[in-house]
Amino acid sequence: MAKVKTKSAFFCSSCGNEFPKWQGQCNFCKEWNTLVEETVVTGKATKASSVPQWVKSTDSSVQNKPKQIKDIEMNSERRIQLNDFEMNRVLGGGLVSGAMVLFGGEPGIGKSTLMLQLALNNPELSTLYVSGEESEKQIKLRADRIGNTSDNCLIYTEIDTQRILKQANKVKPHILIIDSIQTLQSPLIDAMPGSISQVKECTSEMMRFAKETGTIVVLIGHLTKDGSIAGPKVLEHMVDVVLNFEGDNRYVYRILRTQKNRFGSTNEIGIYEMNTVGLEPVSNPSNLLLNKMASELSGSAIASAVEGARPLLIEVQALVSSAVYGTPQRSATGFDSRRLNMLLAVLEKRCGFRLGAKDVFLNLTGGIKMDDPSMDLAVVAAILSSNEDAPLTNKIAFCGEIGLNGEIRPSRRVDQRIMEAEKLGLEQIFLSSYNKIENPEQYGLNIVKVSSVLELYHALF
Repeated sequence: MAKVKTKSAFFCSSCGNEFPKWQGQCNFCKEWNTLVEETVVTGKATKASSVPQWVKSTDSSVQNKPKQIKDIEMNSERRIQLNDFEMNRVLGGGLVSGAMVLFGGEPGIGKSTLMLQLALNNPELSTLYVSGEESEKQIKLRADRIGNTSDNCLIYTEIDTQRILKQANKVKPHILIIDSIQTLQSPLIDAMPGSISQVKECTSEMMRFAKETGTIVVLIGHLTKDGSIAGPKVLEHMVDVVLNFEGDNRYVYRILRTQKNRFGSTNEIGIYEMNTVGLEPVSNPSNLLLNKMASELSGSAIASAVEGARPLLIEVQALVSSAVYGTPQRSATGFDSRRLNMLLAVLEKRCGFRLGAKDVFLNLTGGIKMDDPSMDLAVVAAILSSNEDAPLTNKIAFCGEIGLNGEIRPSRRVDQRIMEAEKLGLEQIFLSSYNKIENPEQYGLNIVKVSSVLELYHALF
């Protein structure tokens, strides 16, 4: 047996290429400061051959050959419907056979819980759940908390990719879930688990298995401190679908977003509510995010926003008070603080409201984070309501982007926003004068168009 030796090598975290020494720029992807030093084991004899073990048991008689594009048969991708309407919405109608899905999220956000629910709530689909982080008993405890059982869900605790693929080729599941890709280790290369080279190699083996067998492979990925999925950037290019599960651990709502989808749109989101039995899909999030209190308080306004392709009504709360200390405070929760400062500067410079010596606090209820520019009108309405100490009725919605000159710019998907406000029983909505609406009489609420912030102020107060 060869003597085990170790050496240091540098890998690019963007493209995964190896370099013998550190340099500022990667020669392949031209990215700067992406080289990371890793310890590589050399001279270690491995039992694995260059051909993966699971491939030996498959039928290799059918070889792939080049075809003319006119000879390629176009069959619609068969969608596998899940018993989770939010997941189906995000995936574009369900899972596709042979697809590779990368599922990332912050620690403790509920990635493993959602994937275990996917395995248990679809008993008609056989699932192999592979965990390299938890024991079988820990997974059993989570399954008991969820309260669902399935005879078609198999649990396998292993980190060796060849053993995993050998078992997967034996049981032939519809879905193979890997928790997580950073814990796997391929015996075909000499590197530590979680390293860039190992993550790249393990993903390549899983992708080959998915494409040759038609198995759906779901890879759970860790996030780094800057919010990106750990491993080389090429990992996101290799897979078919990239999902991001986000939210605040202190709140009950979670948002499932699509960053990449080769089989559908990336404009859909799914919303879940964390409770004692797991993650429950939310069919009507606008109804949960609005305040149900009968009393009307100042500083509260309803924003008609669009997240992806989904309209949402969100309550915006603002508190304007005299600054206790010398420097006024500016704080925003769920909203971009830099955009809040811009809106306050517009109110100060263009509209004459003296807010420079006052504290301003802004909050989006429910722990939801939004970056829709059309929320500007609701933010300004909430700030003016708190500054004037004049409450706004909870039957009014606001939708419009505010420019640096104080003008209100038009919003996209305005028809969907109006229909969402009408569905929840609102009576009035403020829009930009530049929004063109065909047949406004078809809606059951009053549409008020304003062109500037001053015009909005005179219409409200």
